[in-house]
Parts: sequence; C-alpha cells; structure tokens
Amino acid sequence: MVKQTAGRTQLGGFAPKFAQLNDDVLFGEVWSREDKLSLRDRSLVTVVALMAQGLVDSSFQFHLQSAKANGITQTEIAEILTHAAFYTGWPKAWAAFRLAKEVWTDDAPAASAKEAHAKSMIFPIGQPNDSFAQYFSGQSFLAPLSGQQVGIFNVTFEPGCRNNWHIHHAATGGGQILICVAGRGFYQEWGQPAQPMRPGDVVNIPAGVKHWHGAAPDSWFSHLAVEVPGIDTCNEWLEPVNDADYQKLS
Repeated sequence: MVKQTAGRTQLGGFAPKFAQLNDDVLFGEVWSREDKLSLRDRSLVTVVALMAQGLVDSSFQFHLQSAKANGITQTEIAEILTHAAFYTGWPKAWAAFRLAKEVWTDDAPAASAKEAHAKSMIFPIGQPNDSFAQYFSGQSFLAPLSGQQVGIFNVTFEPGCRNNWHIHHAATGGGQILICVAGRGFYQEWGQPAQPMRPGDVVNIPAGVKHWHGAAPDSWFSHLAVEVPGIDTCNEWLEPVNDADYQKLS
C-alpha cells in the first residue's frame, strides 16, 4: 500500500478532512489499487494530466520523482512529454521538461541499467552469485556485508531473476529477514498471493515457511538478506517458481 503523510503534515490542523482524504483515500486506496493499474502506469497518467493543466509546480515535481521511483526512465519521460506536447501545448511541455531534467539529471552517465541500479543504492552489487546459480532463474549477484554476529548480504537480481522455492529450517530460532534497498521485486509464501517489495519494505520469514523472492520482470531488484541466528539451521532448496505464475505478476 502507498503510504502518504503530506496531507496531515501540511494541512492536518487547518483542513483535517482534506488531509485525511489525500493521505488515506487518494494515496491509501486509489494509488494502491495495483491489481487494476500499476504504480508506473498511474504515474504516467498523473504526470500527463498535471502537464495538461499547466500545473508544473512542486506537486508536479513530486509526481515526476514518483514516476522515476516507479520505473519510468529518462528516455521514457522524454518521449511521454514530447508526445503529450502535441495535445497539451508546447509551452506546457517546455515547463515540464525543465523540471524533468532536474529529476532525471543523474541518469545520463549510467551506461547500463545495471549501473543505474547500482547508483540508486548505497550498498555494492557484488559479484555473480555463481555458488547458488543452480537455485536461481536468471542472474543474481551477492555482496557480503557482515559475517559477524549475524550474516547480512546484499542480494541483487537482474530483471526476471528469482530464486527457487525454499525453506529455512532450524530446531529453534532461524529464518530470515529481507529489507528491500533498491528496485522492485516480489516475495511469496506457499499458498499466499505474491506481495510487491519496494525500497524500505521489510519481510520477516520464520523458519519452516516455504517461499521465494526475486525481481519484477521489468526491474532490477536488491534486498538485504539477514540471517536470523538459530540452532541446527539449514536451507532446503525446492522447485523453481512456475514461469506462467511468475509472468502473471507483471
């Protein structure tokens, strides 16, 4: 669910009902209906709608930043604004481009999607995860961050990459914690719908739960994997995620 607090922060004391509708209904309900329309597509619609009205203010810049966070690239936003210019007006496009250049200004030096993804987070991507390649569909990368007290690893998945179904076993304790740090991905427990993961999302995985996690079909994805201490811990790797089921997530 999209979480928004700007309404209450800026207008909570002056217009509490408007603030509640902004935070809970517009963002909490409408923007969160990802089963109907993705966040990326909602960003595209919103940017064009605001541009058509000539509303290229701070709210427009916020939605440009959201569009970037939701996966719209510099090349795509340039094409979107160019296309919309013929229907909304040339001066509006010029105004929109001035703000878009500020939002996507750091994207130009990135030579590849992988480099752009690496630039979006503070942790390294690491090296190809060859030791566990047999348990992944697609290429993954591993960067060990801590081997003391608890193991912490930054795991990066190329678009479409995900690991097999697996279970973390332990006599006591054990399990894993996932903390999304960049990109978009999914986590799914056996018998439950897949849940999207975006930067800041945290998933607690108890021992004994069959699950998988990985990138969205169209996005790089990185999460920290925190190994929860336990007694007699081990991983049981199972079957790959069904391709047809995975493709439905896109």
